[in-house]
Amino acid sequence: MSSTTVDNSRRSGFSLSEYATCLSGIVWREGLRFLHQRERFISALVRPLVWLFIFAAGFRQVLGISIIPPYETYILYEVYIAPGLMAMIQLFNGMQSSLSMVYDREMGNMRTLLVSPLPRWYLLFCKLLAGTAVSLLQVYAFLLIAWFWDISPPPFGYLTVLPALVLSGLMLGSLGMLISSGIKQLENFAGVMNFVIFPMFFASSALYPLWRVREGSPMLYYVCQANPFTHAVELIRFALYGQINWTSLAVVGGCTIAFMVGAIYAYDPSRGLARRGPPGGET
Repeated sequence: MSSTTVDNSRRSGFSLSEYATCLSGIVWREGLRFLHQRERFISALVRPLVWLFIFAAGFRQVLGISIIPPYETYILYEVYIAPGLMAMIQLFNGMQSSLSMVYDREMGNMRTLLVSPLPRWYLLFCKLLAGTAVSLLQVYAFLLIAWFWDISPPPFGYLTVLPALVLSGLMLGSLGMLISSGIKQLENFAGVMNFVIFPMFFASSALYPLWRVREGSPMLYYVCQANPFTHAVELIRFALYGQINWTSLAVVGGCTIAFMVGAIYAYDPSRGLARRGPPGGET
């Protein structure tokens, strides 16, 4: 093939069907991996259910919940923490998806994916969408179980919360992708996960309202306000009742763009994978 033909093919770009084929292939691969790892699905549900059935039962009488938006009346503590547990599922899934990227990079699968002629940003975005789709299945499975526990939003809430779940899933998934770009060995990932997950989860409004936090520690209150996970929780909480928290929407949307741009930059051939190749190998 002559250089002129190559240049013409590059200028012509890719068709929509080729982009769609790439997306469907990556989503299908992640779906098969998820189906073959049943323990991943079970653990994703056991973790929030333990908080819902055990933690909530113990703290129901200790942590009183006042009437705060979007609620129009007093609610049970289990109802309050449900959005936080939904976001927790997405947080852990985002970290697990990034763990799979570290594993794929060590095994060579990631290098095979990223040498595709399709744009690097699109490949990473497809990977991110696939992880978000998996987290949506887990969240709706949790909502189904919570419904039997008499924890249910208005019927329309199951639909209005979907865009919020997609956006929060993209934010947390892109954060995990950004973190995975800086981890060279799979063994180091568990410590980094704990360092990220638990501070984000506990320093948020997932388990207790922020007015309670401000009463105990004004400094911690501002930390929670600056935590992107807090805004993901609040975005989901309001969406469950057909409302929009515009501040949380702006923060989650902005963080999604920032984390995604950072991940694309980190996985640039001249910066990301090139430095982690085998000694003396091709970059």
